[in-house]
Amino acid sequence: MTLLHAHDYGGEGPQLVLLHGFSRSLTDWDASAAFLTAGHRVLAVDLPGHGLSSRLSPWTIPAVLRDIAETLDAHGVSEAVLVGHSLGGMIAVEYARTYPERARAAVNLDGFWWPRAYPGAERVSEGLLATAGAIAPPEYVEQKVDAAVRFGIPADHAEAAARAAARPLPDGKWQTLPEPAEAREIVDELHRLSALGVTAWLEGVERPLLLVQAGRQLPPAPGMEWFAEFSARFAQGVSGELDVLSRARPTVTVRRIEATHPMNMEVPEAVATLVAGYVRELPAQRM
Repeated sequence: MTLLHAHDYGGEGPQLVLLHGFSRSLTDWDASAAFLTAGHRVLAVDLPGHGLSSRLSPWTIPAVLRDIAETLDAHGVSEAVLVGHSLGGMIAVEYARTYPERARAAVNLDGFWWPRAYPGAERVSEGLLATAGAIAPPEYVEQKVDAAVRFGIPADHAEAAARAAARPLPDGKWQTLPEPAEAREIVDELHRLSALGVTAWLEGVERPLLLVQAGRQLPPAPGMEWFAEFSARFAQGVSGELDVLSRARPTVTVRRIEATHPMNMEVPEAVATLVAGYVRELPAQRM
């Protein structure tokens, strides 16, 4: 049995399980969780190789799902709505597919990936993998806070999240997570899930799904204008698929939120309101 690091935020009501994105940690959910506990019991989990959870080799979606299920068992959670951001959103959907008897529903917050052959995908993957397991200077946390504050994220929350998502080193430097080998395996898994597009990926998932897209794109960093164009083109394609899906499948709900990709930190109250409203409309919990 492998138990992942988890934090029980408490609260009373329908059970929520929160999952974070690539190279992040459960601390990203602190602000949203503060709103969600008003009407829910809230548990957040560090994915393998992230935060305070142990590494996983090989890092595969089925193995991650087993670790999550065992961790929820240890916390007495037999059924929950899985709410995930980015990578965590894709895992939430896969959990609902694999354990339909344990997933009341899944919420995917901007967790969409591109096929390996998608124009520009290789360049994105190379950039992402170059940052995995990197040794960062002592100013790393300060730099992350400065970047986050530009999106309206409070500095104290940004600092806590940055510290939780990296490993401090004895010389004052930081190592980003996950490790390079795990990062390569994660990217391979994401390409596997997205090989045939969003519509094909979601086939066979019978539990209710809330699929949320960011309403705004991240502003391009200097020299990264190509990525802004890539993201906008991909988001437009996903949007078209989601609109068709929501009309064809009554179990699929699509929403867009006025925020950029890190929405759970940028607009935590709006994310919590969206999730809480969706859960209220779900069929009654199974006994």
